[in-house]
Amino acid sequence: MRREFRTLYWRNSRLYLIDQKALPHRLRYVALSDYRQVAKAIKDMTVRGAPAIGVAAAYGLALAALKARGSDPLKVLERLQKAADVLRSTRPTAVNLFWAIERVMVRAEAAARDGDDVARAVLEEAHAIAEEDVKVNRAIGMHGAQLIRDGAKVMTYCNAGALATVGYGTALGVIRAAVEQGKRVFVYVPETRPKLQGARLTSFELKLEGIEHKVIPDNTAAYLMSRGEVDLVVVGADRILASSGHVINKIGTLSLAIAANYFNVPFYVAAPISTIDFRRTLSEVRIEERDEREVLEVMGRRIAPKGARAINYSFDVTPPNLVRGIITEKGIFGPTELYKLQPQ
Repeated sequence: MRREFRTLYWRNSRLYLIDQKALPHRLRYVALSDYRQVAKAIKDMTVRGAPAIGVAAAYGLALAALKARGSDPLKVLERLQKAADVLRSTRPTAVNLFWAIERVMVRAEAAARDGDDVARAVLEEAHAIAEEDVKVNRAIGMHGAQLIRDGAKVMTYCNAGALATVGYGTALGVIRAAVEQGKRVFVYVPETRPKLQGARLTSFELKLEGIEHKVIPDNTAAYLMSRGEVDLVVVGADRILASSGHVINKIGTLSLAIAANYFNVPFYVAAPISTIDFRRTLSEVRIEERDEREVLEVMGRRIAPKGARAINYSFDVTPPNLVRGIITEKGIFGPTELYKLQPQ
């Protein structure tokens, strides 16, 4: 039995988010009324996934604008800029965060120039970004589903489903679309250390959808490929560089791509055009490093001896020669063809 849900929604001047830290044991929403609460939710991964982070930040700006409503338009913009700076500082790698903030700020500045209600304009733009997300994801799913044959065994990674977006998902959206077309699909779900987004979140979504799957330890992926048990790998992305085709995604994606390439398993990335960075080169991208306790502990319980240290990069970089194609809402493109998608 399928169950549609929204990862986040707006109601009565509040932003509601699924608390992804509570999953899979409890599905609950938290209500946020201040942009600083949104910033904290992004930083501590109450909300996660590049598209969902971007939409959450847009609504964070809407909260800031509503609090400043009634002030001089320049004062509203000043407060919005402060909120934007705080929100930008939360997760440095995911490009959708910066894309959404910039889009909302452009709308706010235009409203202020025209003498319009800035708060209303900001909220309208946040709503538009949220609704577009679901439509874009469904289009990604439609294009990607053609790559999946009936009876295929597909491997994904981390969580690039509805929980990483407003709804439907990117990589999981491809799988969902194939299932909706009547295809039988089996999914391998690597657990995705250290935050276990695969075991906790992707498995949760697939179970809701009634899609057959098994969770595997991350270090089992290559062995399954060596046995010929994986037909396709499809993952999401937090940033894709148009200048070179490099894909920046959850740490472990590179290992998966190397194994897939070695065993001749097609490796695809599903992401909206808003995840493509048309400005920066690889040397300009900051890879986020998170608290080492995420590695040294599991669910708050320490697993390493006292005094042990850890390295905890949140993302890695997959070179374009390991990527068969990028599945977008406009179709499937080679990683070095992304310049064709640059907005005019």
